[in-house]
Amino acid sequence: MNLALPALVPALPALGAAATLAVGKKSPGLARPLAIVPVAVSAVLALVVALQLGTGRTLDAATRLTPTGGPDIALALHLDGFGSLISVLVGLVATCVQVYSTAYLRKDPRYPSYAALVSLFTAAMFLVVYSGDLIVLLVGWEVMGLCSYFLIGHHWETEDARSASLKAFLVTKLGDVPFLFGIFLLGADAGSFRIPDVLAAATEGRLGHPTLTALLLLAGVAGKSAQFPLHTWLPDAMAGPTPVSALIHAATMVAAGIYLVARLMPVFLLSGAALVVLAVMAAVTMIGSALCALAQDDLKRVLAYSTVGQLGYMAGALASGDREASVFHLVSHGAFKALLFLAAGVVIHAAHTNSISAMSRIPGLRKRVPDAYWTTGIALVALVGLPPFSGFFSKEAVLTAAEHAANGEALTNGLGPSSAVPQAAGWIVLISAGLTALLTAAYATRLFLVAFHSPAGAAAAVPAAPAAERSAAAAVADHEAGAPYSPEPDEADPASAEPPAMRWPLWVLAVPTMGFGIVGLRSDWLPALLDGGTLRPSAVTAVTATGLAVVGVIAAYGAWRSATARLDTGRPAGGWGRVPGQGGAPVAEVIVADPGRTLLGPLFEPARHGFGVDRLYHALFVRPVVAAAGLVRFLDREVVETYVRGSGVGANLLGRAVRLAQTGNAQTYLSALLAAVVLLAVLVAV
Repeated sequence: MNLALPALVPALPALGAAATLAVGKKSPGLARPLAIVPVAVSAVLALVVALQLGTGRTLDAATRLTPTGGPDIALALHLDGFGSLISVLVGLVATCVQVYSTAYLRKDPRYPSYAALVSLFTAAMFLVVYSGDLIVLLVGWEVMGLCSYFLIGHHWETEDARSASLKAFLVTKLGDVPFLFGIFLLGADAGSFRIPDVLAAATEGRLGHPTLTALLLLAGVAGKSAQFPLHTWLPDAMAGPTPVSALIHAATMVAAGIYLVARLMPVFLLSGAALVVLAVMAAVTMIGSALCALAQDDLKRVLAYSTVGQLGYMAGALASGDREASVFHLVSHGAFKALLFLAAGVVIHAAHTNSISAMSRIPGLRKRVPDAYWTTGIALVALVGLPPFSGFFSKEAVLTAAEHAANGEALTNGLGPSSAVPQAAGWIVLISAGLTALLTAAYATRLFLVAFHSPAGAAAAVPAAPAAERSAAAAVADHEAGAPYSPEPDEADPASAEPPAMRWPLWVLAVPTMGFGIVGLRSDWLPALLDGGTLRPSAVTAVTATGLAVVGVIAAYGAWRSATARLDTGRPAGGWGRVPGQGGAPVAEVIVADPGRTLLGPLFEPARHGFGVDRLYHALFVRPVVAAAGLVRFLDREVVETYVRGSGVGANLLGRAVRLAQTGNAQTYLSALLAAVVLLAVLVAV
């Protein structure tokens, strides 16, 4: 293979980013082609590289970048089936996002800088996927974090965007510090930062600190892939533009941590303790995020918590020793979650709100956005994991991996012995993944029904004010009271349909959402592309998980029907949510049927606010740091500066005294000299 092809894949988006920044302001007409063409060409080249590489082959090339006095840093390429498959996904999603953004942000004056950052972000993800050296991979890793900071804070005029971007940056950096030490420790033990050398050292048992190394790396993975306890940044990151969410929170940055563990799987198989920690982390993340998603009113926050949970599935597969299943679900999820976010952007533009309860009061919303309606339904079915869509096959692969690990027969596919995976890890993942399948079906059904299928009059006004005032309040009500909500500036024209640039990417992403699983497993080319193991679901887990998903759908549908029926009769119900008017005084309340309240009961409010994890972190970390900063400020201004000012005042007073002594009279000087001599003589004599 010509090495120029894989080298151009990350290089073209980076050059496109530089060109967009250079000419975007002066020639706005060039910004869109410079944003789309390099990324689209990189996507095509990534596909060509994947086809040329084929199955069962690996491409390694390296040149020394710089000596370090220890392990050298090399500009290295390491490409196999995992890298080629993920690079195709990144290229596809990035191209769809760039095209979609030309319409979504068509009136945004900062579009050139936005497009350049998206291109640079894409180049950084390609670098992470293609890099054969851990230090160079770290460069791409950190560039993604920096780009995400600017992209999440794109609408920096709003407080939500500013705080969300800062939170995402700080939380991910909190994980990156131990991650950096983990890379250094790995390089020191292996004698090299090159990934093939590290894997060889792990296989030969030459790593001296496998558990410590794995745990340090997991800290970075928890931050970048939004796993408990560093997951709190991702729901707040929804304050950024919706296309950013489709790129960052579906197929690229949040997937980078999962990809890294998959790439270094032989290292993690050396530590059963690290696998158990990863399993517990995945279990808490899966169940907690699914419960939170069931209680959210903000459409994008539902999808954000869903992303956190699905990343937990991938981490669970890795904890079970099967990186094939993890990457299979990574690619499947990247397609249908990007589709969900882009479809959400269309719906938000049409409804002028992120709130699904507000959407429920808009008559004929699904007819207003038919493309988004149908593609959202397709993506939600894939998310639930119902056959024959891709989500079914990838989710079942994860459950099958957990089942084998629980039985002591982990599917490590030759990367290590099955006994390397503790059975406890398999059981933890299997039980939590089954419960998550039930909850996922429930919140996906709730989202679809409340947003698109609430019957006419499903939102009623409480008779606390005249009818005209109640109607006006209902018109301006935007979201449920007390619900976390992160709106973004809305420039859409409600009188016009969404342009084709916002519609056809939905159907492009719908194709892999529907067919990737069937196509990949029918001829077994997907397992052959990866480790050569089996990705076919086992009968027991397939029937059990599908049954749980169906139960979740039926439960959510039943709760929704019950809530809407009671709403129609005007009787209060526990499944109602209240939406106050936002036009000043609360002249009325709009009541919305919400099956989430019925299903969660007393857990609804805690789940809506993330079970207080943010408040806990604020109390344990933010307040002490702010207090310490206040103390340092006080000491600096009131103590240190007091001494500085005092020394200045003392010098000034001394200068004034000396100036008074400078009379210019020689007799005075001689008299003072004579007096000093006499005084010294007396002192010496005494």
